[in-house]
Amino acid sequence: MTELRNLPPISPQTSTQIHPAAVVDPRAELDQGVIIGPGAVIGPEVKIGAHSWIGPNVVLDGRLTMGSQNRVFPGACLGQEPQDLKYRGASTEVVIGDGNTIRECVTINRATDVGEFTRIGDQNLLMAYCHLGHNCVLGDGIVMSNAIQVAGHVVIEDRAVIGGCLGIHQFVHIGSLAMVGGMTRVDRDVPPFCLVEGHPGRIRSLNRVGLRRSGLEQREDGEELKQLQEVWSILFRSDNVISEGLSRAREKRLMPSSEHLCDFVQASIEKGRRGPMPSISLNR
Repeated sequence: MTELRNLPPISPQTSTQIHPAAVVDPRAELDQGVIIGPGAVIGPEVKIGAHSWIGPNVVLDGRLTMGSQNRVFPGACLGQEPQDLKYRGASTEVVIGDGNTIRECVTINRATDVGEFTRIGDQNLLMAYCHLGHNCVLGDGIVMSNAIQVAGHVVIEDRAVIGGCLGIHQFVHIGSLAMVGGMTRVDRDVPPFCLVEGHPGRIRSLNRVGLRRSGLEQREDGEELKQLQEVWSILFRSDNVISEGLSRAREKRLMPSSEHLCDFVQASIEKGRRGPMPSISLNR
């Protein structure tokens, strides 16, 4: 993505502004143009990128690194210990990218074990009262509505849209450009490009609105979207079991979206998938 959205107004001043009622540890690293509101508490291992706005009564603690032009609204608590009984005090980390909007009372916890992290990419919108548990990994351009409770080790790919007032089970993966309806019980993986809703959540169709907005209809004169619909039908609307459907779908030369869908589903059904994902790296 070439430009940031939902950005705070950038002050013409390059100096950091800290409200007198804020508590900022002198060891914290604040880049130019950072604004810290009243009542905010910033711990010693926190790093905040340029032109970020930290609102009133925000708590940033633990090993927390934030990129530039983030907005964190009142009452959010980021970087604190995981809510995991296995946690034994390891110095784990939260890494947040650029241009994110983190609304009121959002909580984002650190990872559990040494060398692990919780990561959020760029240009995401986390609405009020969202919770991200330990070891979660979010991509870019994700929209999470109000009061979404995300358990540990969840992975959410780029530009997914998650409806409000729902829970996401630990180790679940949600694919790119997926749409999850509000109040859905998300207890299994959500394939990319799919619309899921219900209690428990079930795949209903392709996320055609999201696909249209992504520009997929214009690729290859619409052939890529047409093939994606065909592959989706083979996987989720035929009489084949998933493994047979994957074999049928791969008989043809797959375009990028269909290949990603098949790869995601293949990984989802592999033995041992419902566990920690050590292969995910901070290198992007």
